[in-house]
Amino acid sequence: MKIFAVGMNYLLHNKELHGALYKTEEPVIFTKADSALLKDHKPFFLPEELGRIDYETEVVVRISRLGKSIPERFAHRYYDAVTVGIDFTARELQSKLREAGHPWELCKGFDGSAAIGEWVSKEKFRDVQTLQFHLDINGKTVQEGCTSDMLYKVDELISYISQWFTLKTGDILYTGTPAGVGPVKIDDHLEGWLENRKVLEFNVK
Repeated sequence: MKIFAVGMNYLLHNKELHGALYKTEEPVIFTKADSALLKDHKPFFLPEELGRIDYETEVVVRISRLGKSIPERFAHRYYDAVTVGIDFTARELQSKLREAGHPWELCKGFDGSAAIGEWVSKEKFRDVQTLQFHLDINGKTVQEGCTSDMLYKVDELISYISQWFTLKTGDILYTGTPAGVGPVKIDDHLEGWLENRKVLEFNVK
């Protein structure tokens, strides 16, 4: 199983991090180790040695068939379910890595950094590009977004990634986070919502 993720895929998040509204020339793709996956309501153990850890709430899609060099017009055939996930990010470490021109894996791919909710068939929704989603921490909504605001849509991302990697059944794709990211702390209770469905719930330890 491969975990793909997309950086800087919402305008307001780009402004939040970099002070400017802009779209990257191509999708920014990175990967996470399979040990990053956190599922089944298991707690997230805060790696305090990494400094500030931010939540980044995202819609996630599940690849359902083998594919390579997939044309965008056929990409919708290659995923069958969606959910909400959290791309945990060691923010201070990310800044240092970016300044040095180094890859992001250390700040993005550590154990437990890919929280994943319960899968919902994409057939339950009219259009994956009109999904509302949000994250609540301790009962308060802290981040919300809509997939219609993605700079690169799901089908574009799948087509693009498949130029470089063979997609296989069970691979997953984190599609980027909207504005509103922030830090988590021990004893926080996180709940992720997709439309009116609570699909993600766990605690920070």
